[in-house]
Amino acid sequence: MEQKISEIKEIFQAADIEKLPELIENYSQDKRSGVAALVKGAEKKLALLEKEKERTRQMKKYEEEYDEYAYICGIDEVGRGPLAGPVVAGAVILPKDCDILYLNDSKQLSEKKREELYDIIMEKAVATGLGYVSPERIDEINILQATYEAMRQAISKLAVVPDLLLNDAVTIPKISIRQVPIIKGDAKSVSIAAASIIAKVTRDRLMVKYDEVYPGYGFAANKGYGAKAHLDALKQYGPTPIHRKSFIKNIILDETGE
Repeated sequence: MEQKISEIKEIFQAADIEKLPELIENYSQDKRSGVAALVKGAEKKLALLEKEKERTRQMKKYEEEYDEYAYICGIDEVGRGPLAGPVVAGAVILPKDCDILYLNDSKQLSEKKREELYDIIMEKAVATGLGYVSPERIDEINILQATYEAMRQAISKLAVVPDLLLNDAVTIPKISIRQVPIIKGDAKSVSIAAASIIAKVTRDRLMVKYDEVYPGYGFAANKGYGAKAHLDALKQYGPTPIHRKSFIKNIILDETGE
């Protein structure tokens, strides 16, 4: 008795991607248009997977170039531009045989994908570290120096000492470990991309919590960036303790006319 297309569809939908080649082979001779569409969809999914594997291989270029170093650490920061909240830095040492796919600049990923990758990174990484610098400290030493401080904190939190740092664009002062700054490194190195993701997820979660403490500013949605709703609330209610005074000075002055 011929299988119903609905039954075959359920089989394809339930199958792990590793099972798809076998299903394609089993059903490729079925000429019904519904089955042919399922086979074609599975073939497309496999092709996209191969494309992603190749993209990931290319993103291991720097890790492979410096393969003589035992522990290569990616460094990135999130939150240099917001008006409120801390700047957060991530440090990640991935295993040499890292098989994590879809690592990329965190800004290029959906929130759902970042959350998924965060859990995978935290599970598979050799070591991870996070650094936070408060709004008060940002006002005190400026955002660039605060970024460096957060990065040094993140490195200090690693369970193992890295032999090499791959940084997103910057060279961190007061660090004796060899550094390789890479422009747009979060889109070119799996290690930096992983650091970008854990920093972004960590900071976003923190801003969601701040939204509960300081409602009305839309922190859960805007993460402290200068969205219109945030600016309107700032002018109506004034700054919160997590606002960066040096960042909002002109906004407050404009509103008071002073």
